[in-house]
Amino acid sequence: MKKVENINNRPNQFIIYDDNGSEYFQSYKSIIAKKHNGNIYLDSHYWDYSKTTSKYRNIFLGLDSKAIKKLIKDNHIILTNLN
Repeated sequence: MKKVENINNRPNQFIIYDDNGSEYFQSYKSIIAKKHNGNIYLDSHYWDYSKTTSKYRNIFLGLDSKAIKKLIKDNHIILTNLN
């Protein structure tokens, strides 16, 4: 069973929970981020698509853009194809 909720009641900004314990951030029709077993994955194409996407991605991850970029550089966040 999946559960879907809006982030801050914003249309087109969703958190999706699946039965495997993964959480996803979806902006419009694109999956931007995934959290699973303590790991963070960002879509290599859409992770930094727009100001709005970045704002809600940061809310979902609880990090700011500067921290996210450092974690990507240090290979603690994995860029991959989520779509």
